[in-house]
Amino acid sequence: MRRLIRIIRNILLLLIAAILILAGVLAFNVFSHGSRQLQVAAVPRAAVDAQAAAGRLSEAIRFRTVSSFEKPDQHADALHGMQAHIEKSFPAFHAAAKREIVAKYSLLYTWEGSDPKAAPIALLAHQDVVPVAPGTEKDWQQPPYDGVIADGFIWGRGSWDDKGNLYSMLEAAEAMAKSGFRPKRTIYFAFGHDEETTGTGGAKSMAALLASRGVRLDFVVDEGLLIVEGQIKGIDKPIALIGVAEKGYTTLVLKAHATPGHSSMPPRDTAIGMMSAALARLEEHRLPMQVRGTVAEMFDTLAPEMRGFNRVALSNLWLFKPLLLREFEKNGPSEATIRTTTALTIFNAGDKDNVLPGNAEASVNFRLIPGDTQGTVIEHVRSTIANDRISITPAPGNTDPPPVTGTSSPSFQMLGRTIREIFPDVTVSPGLMVAATDSRHYVGLTDNIFRFSPVRANGDDLKRFHGTNERLSIEGYADMIRFYRRLIENSAG
Repeated sequence: MRRLIRIIRNILLLLIAAILILAGVLAFNVFSHGSRQLQVAAVPRAAVDAQAAAGRLSEAIRFRTVSSFEKPDQHADALHGMQAHIEKSFPAFHAAAKREIVAKYSLLYTWEGSDPKAAPIALLAHQDVVPVAPGTEKDWQQPPYDGVIADGFIWGRGSWDDKGNLYSMLEAAEAMAKSGFRPKRTIYFAFGHDEETTGTGGAKSMAALLASRGVRLDFVVDEGLLIVEGQIKGIDKPIALIGVAEKGYTTLVLKAHATPGHSSMPPRDTAIGMMSAALARLEEHRLPMQVRGTVAEMFDTLAPEMRGFNRVALSNLWLFKPLLLREFEKNGPSEATIRTTTALTIFNAGDKDNVLPGNAEASVNFRLIPGDTQGTVIEHVRSTIANDRISITPAPGNTDPPPVTGTSSPSFQMLGRTIREIFPDVTVSPGLMVAATDSRHYVGLTDNIFRFSPVRANGDDLKRFHGTNERLSIEGYADMIRFYRRLIENSAG
């Protein structure tokens, strides 16, 4: 009996020791993760005529610059109208900078710097917008293309994506040009016209033109991640996420081939049946969730700013990663940051109810996290559907994830400092851009690409992105103008 008691006592002592060691390791990791936030003093708020600026943006929204992959010239008149509006609205900037039309509709401005040895920079935005989903026009509180200013907001398609960025850059440059400012380094303003349809006409052509001139950029800033509020548990402050990485874009066209015939004598395997089974398997067997690279660095950056158990969990992913993945899997936007997503987007088959079609075709869109490639995705699809009667063809315009920008670079530190000067209440962190941007076409011109839109957004705001009731607050728009002005001062002043 005494021997049994000693054994139980030793087991309990070992358990207590193990618990104490585990607690010590967890505590050490928590307190060794110090804050990575730059200590920056807020700068005086630059004077901005917010109402006048809002009026110019509202006028820009009225130009229906809806891009179309199938009809690339359908918005030519709208683009020309908006470009004339830009030239009229910002005369001092146009006097200071050289304007070029590239690929028929894209705008490339060169604001020459005083120091020819200083590496230039590029600020990117796009003129085109996505269409309003047919049948949803009545759901808008304000007509989507009227550019209404009401209730403290500028309403309409493009107010946020991406005319807000484009016009706030121009507002900042106009004010600086009026004051006599001349940048030390050359600044390129590159405004594409087909970003929403891959940017292969505008952004790609402008990047190629700069490359042909031997231009090497210090950094690029394009639209991207936001200042999000209330989207990450355990942290009270708004989080300004700088996209240092971007997902790749791959669409695969699947075609199932079968013998056509009469619906009264269906074979065991039909084109629609095979395709439906294949698509169901792809949705059921998605690519794995992974915490690596930029996402891991984001967690490391945010962990010290958190409170309670969330700080413990993010500081000890070696133990709590399965719990974290389960939480992220519950929410689509969160899940998109930790896996290559699978989206079934197009399905076509048959044209008569009593005829078996010989073919069924579907398009599946994947957004690739860094580390995955089109090749690895094709292999995943082939092994998952396991059907040689279904062909797999990559769509044109697919791209692997671009290289990740390092966060130790002076340009990243400068951008983070600028954000905190204009938005002193935020926590700055690197992040992964889950959508595609024009910036990917500039990979050959720079090692530093940042995807960041200086816009505050909560959960309700995020639903408006490419959706119904897109809007931008007038106050927020004024801060966007202040941000770009300070960015130019810090980087080229």
